[in-house]
Amino acid sequence: MSIGCMSGTSVDGLDLVACRFTFDTSWNFEVLKANTISYSHKWVNKLTSATELNALDFAFLHNEYGKYIGKQIVDFCADLAEKPTLIGSHGHTIFHQPESKLTVQIGNGAFIAAATGIPTICDFRSLDVALGGQGAPLVPIGDELLFGEYEFCLNLGGIANVSFRENGSRKAFDICPANMAFNHFTKELGFDFDLNGSMGRTGTIHPELLNLLNSLDFYQLDGPKSLGREWFETEFLPLIYSFQLSPEDALRTLYEHVSDQLTIAVDQYPKGQILITGGGACNVFLIELFSEKTKHKTIVPSAQIIDFKEAIVFAFLGVLRLRNEVNCLKSVTGADHDHSGGIIYLP
Repeated sequence: MSIGCMSGTSVDGLDLVACRFTFDTSWNFEVLKANTISYSHKWVNKLTSATELNALDFAFLHNEYGKYIGKQIVDFCADLAEKPTLIGSHGHTIFHQPESKLTVQIGNGAFIAAATGIPTICDFRSLDVALGGQGAPLVPIGDELLFGEYEFCLNLGGIANVSFRENGSRKAFDICPANMAFNHFTKELGFDFDLNGSMGRTGTIHPELLNLLNSLDFYQLDGPKSLGREWFETEFLPLIYSFQLSPEDALRTLYEHVSDQLTIAVDQYPKGQILITGGGACNVFLIELFSEKTKHKTIVPSAQIIDFKEAIVFAFLGVLRLRNEVNCLKSVTGADHDHSGGIIYLP
C-alpha cells in the first residue's frame, strides 16, 4: 500500500490517498482512503509568498512544510488496517523555470520520512530538468499505465494539461492557466473559488482581451512545454489588468479563453474520449463551454477520481521509483532519455 501526496498551484489543500497497486498483465489500483486537508490562511500565505523569502527563511519553510506534510500523513494513516510501504510526495511547486534548468518543490522528504517512519520519495522533477526536460507534466506515465483506455487525459488543475498517445508514444504538455486564473479573480469577489462557474457566467466577454490572450507566445510553441506561476504573474495577469475589467467580466473572458485553448489543444488530433479530472472538472460552466466546442466525447468520472487522480499517480510514481522502473517519459518532457526520478529517504 502506498500513500500519494499532492499540492497544486491553486493552493486549495493537500490531497492524500492510500492506494494498493497490483500488476498482472497490466497495472491496476484500488483507492483505500482519500482526503483533502484544506490549508489554513496561514499556510496559504506561507506558500503563496515563498518566492519573496531570503535563502535562509526559504530553507526553514522547506523543512517546516515537510514536517507539516508528515503530521498530516500520520493522522491520515491512523485508521488504516496496515502500515503503508511508501509515500510519494509531490510537494508544493514554488519555482518552475525549466528554461533555466530550475524547478523547486518544497516539503523536505527527510522530515516526512522522519515524522512517519515510512520510506518517502519526493523531488520527482529535478532529475528530468537536469536531463534537459521540462520537469512536467509527470502524471502522463500514470495516464499511460493506469488510465490507458482513454484517448486523452485532461487535467483541469491550477494549470490545465493533457496527455495522449501519438505514433506509439505518450505525449503531453501544459495547455493554459485554469483554476489558478479563475480563483485569482474569484477572490476579488470575496470567494475562494467560482462554484460551478456561476460568477463567470454572469460576466461579459471582452473581445479584444480574449484575442490578445489567445495570441500569447506560449500558445504558439510546440510541446513539450510547461507553465509556472512566474509566467502567470508576469505575462498573463498584467495583460488582463491592463483592461481594468470587473472581476465578473475578467472571469467570463477567462472562461472563453480557457475553453478555446483546451479545444485547440485536443481538436488537432483524431476523435476520441477525453477523461477530465482535477478541480475544473466540477466547474459546470467550463465543462459546458468545452463540451460545446470540442469534437471529442468528454467524460467526467467519479468525484474520487476527479479530486485525487494526481495524488494517485504520485503514489504510483513512488512505486515505480522504488522498483527502479521508468516513471518519467522523454516523449512527454523532452528530456534526453526515459528515467526513474525522485529522491528516496529511508527512515
